[in-house]
Amino acid sequence: MVSSEQRRRQLAREKYERQNERRIAAMAARRRRTAILGASLAVVVLAGGGALVAGGAFSSDDKSTSTTAADAAKSKTQTPASEPPVPTRTPVAGCVDPAPGKPNGKQWKDEPAMAVDQSAAYTMTMDTNCGKVTVALDAAKAPHTVNSFNFLAGEQFFDHTKCHRLTTDGIFVLQCGDPTASATVPGGTGGPGYKFKDENLTGATYPAGTVAMANSGPDTNGSQFFLVYKDTKLPPSYIPFGRVTGGLDVLNKIAAAGTLEGATDGHPMADVTFNSVTVSKG
Repeated sequence: MVSSEQRRRQLAREKYERQNERRIAAMAARRRRTAILGASLAVVVLAGGGALVAGGAFSSDDKSTSTTAADAAKSKTQTPASEPPVPTRTPVAGCVDPAPGKPNGKQWKDEPAMAVDQSAAYTMTMDTNCGKVTVALDAAKAPHTVNSFNFLAGEQFFDHTKCHRLTTDGIFVLQCGDPTASATVPGGTGGPGYKFKDENLTGATYPAGTVAMANSGPDTNGSQFFLVYKDTKLPPSYIPFGRVTGGLDVLNKIAAAGTLEGATDGHPMADVTFNSVTVSKG
């Protein structure tokens, strides 16, 4: 016959065994949930990492700073031992310190009303810290573009802005007109707030001296433009609206100095800044 003490011990042992079984089952369930969650996160990271953004030849949206989801996840969990060194800017002969001041950063919602005379001649004068560049604007073939530049120059929009991109292999241009660009931080996303439609693209070519619009796709023209310092082959996707009439030697000097990063596509070694940009009729 089982005594009351033996019965009490048996019940206690059975209770312990039931509790232990529940603990084991709970631990197994947690392990399964963790495994499923880990697999789901891996799928998300891989899916994000595969979505790479590709930019155009002369996009007014900068893609060089794009990161994938995998990069973002990695940056949250890893701290670099040290920051990469900042490239050293070497003085370029003929370039001086720019005039003091900052871009005014004005913005507008709509393209300015047409104010230029399409039958008249217009000249854009760009006074840079590396020399003066003059451009004959083609109001007859690119009236909206010339009208926009006439308006923005009158608002001092370009004053104290920097030329943020130089290419020296295959495509030979200096890209400017982004009020958000700095000497070392990539630009390419800034503009006047409005965009206007394409024009003068049929049969467009880009020989040395051409001044044309940068864009981020059809009908996305804003304030960014590029100056061609050597014959360049590009698709007819960028509005040609002017021709350099003075200062091509200035552009070639800037190009000869190369890029700050030492690559064939980067910031100009010469810290090219517009002291002023004006447009005059006649």
